[in-house]
Amino acid sequence: MSADDGAALIVGAGQAGLQAAESLRAGGWSGPVVLLGDEDEGPYHRPPLSKAWLAREVEAAQLTMRARAALERKGIELRNGTAVRAIRRERHAVELADGSELRYRGLVLATGATARRIDLPGAQARGVVVLRTLADARHLAAALEGCATSGQPLVIIGGGFIGLEVAATARKLGVEVAVVEAAPRLLAGALPPQLSEWYAGLHAAHGVRVSCGVAPVAIETADGAVSGVALADGSVLPAGLVLVGVGAAPNDALAREAGLECAPGIVVDAQARTADPAIYAAGDCAVRRVDGGVLRLQSVFNAVEQGKLAAAGLLGQSPTAPGVPWFWSDQFDARLQVAGLGGGADAVVLRGDPAGGAFSAFLYRGDALAAVVSINAPQDHMAARKLLAAGRSPAPQRVADATLPLAAMMT
Repeated sequence: MSADDGAALIVGAGQAGLQAAESLRAGGWSGPVVLLGDEDEGPYHRPPLSKAWLAREVEAAQLTMRARAALERKGIELRNGTAVRAIRRERHAVELADGSELRYRGLVLATGATARRIDLPGAQARGVVVLRTLADARHLAAALEGCATSGQPLVIIGGGFIGLEVAATARKLGVEVAVVEAAPRLLAGALPPQLSEWYAGLHAAHGVRVSCGVAPVAIETADGAVSGVALADGSVLPAGLVLVGVGAAPNDALAREAGLECAPGIVVDAQARTADPAIYAAGDCAVRRVDGGVLRLQSVFNAVEQGKLAAAGLLGQSPTAPGVPWFWSDQFDARLQVAGLGGGADAVVLRGDPAGGAFSAFLYRGDALAAVVSINAPQDHMAARKLLAAGRSPAPQRVADATLPLAAMMT
């Protein structure tokens, strides 16, 4: 596809959308590049919303990824507060909420995801919140300040990364916290049982009440505001604030209504391309076909890589092979770093001492190293990324011996 003259429209001004826009310009797209965001803010960093920003350790200005002036210098037009109502594929146009249309030569859907709500009695009460956007974070920050002042506890429904990061931040702010997870263990979809147990102990040591294997059945209220969370075992957790952290649903309605395949999530190939050669999708809204199924990665790494792939496709350039997937999470004094994809792993080998707070878990599928999860072990993490990128699978007994340097296992 020629990049001459035609407009590139990117729907979604988050990490993936910004990356696609900047990669298009860097790659030589000569026509207009327009970044459409439905939020009032320009591109901003989301990971700190549950951690450093919520803890008041960074200012709001530090969340900004690119100021408008910086985008203008690159020839990227940012339109904040601009919602897209429909894609008109037959006309190569998008219809905006005000009824106007913008034509495109290439279109990138980077629409992100929306925090899932729960369908429980009382779930619409005042004081039941989610965390996905900066607006959500501002609301949550104010509510946590109120809890810290009044002594009311926070109950978090969902023991995933967002819920646990907020739990750690809330404890730093002096708020009493309880976490409720319906699954038998924390982080069950992301980490092996050994790491789930370690995180449960970490949170318990910092005063977080963790309840796994029990589901919430209702949000109790008083005068329209949350007062507690009733559990399936008959107990009630008192609450002045409830955070629902049960994942995020991909924003694929635009694509679905335009006749593009969704799984849910916009289905793309390895180059982030949909079935329409003029339309790509990147970031949390997209799913990629893998081994007869679909894979959806929600991470900064994936947003950046798919944004680059989408730009390369629109430019008609050969894409650069993505690197090893990575992810991180900060909770209390523990920094988790994950390299690779551990789904389907059938063996876990520990390197280092979990009791000492610095160790790694090497996840194998058969004889192949699939992923490495490191806690306060950045050198292990960097070595793991190199091992995975090179396709190396050191023997488990060598990995378990912390006296042997991982760098020596490259050969």
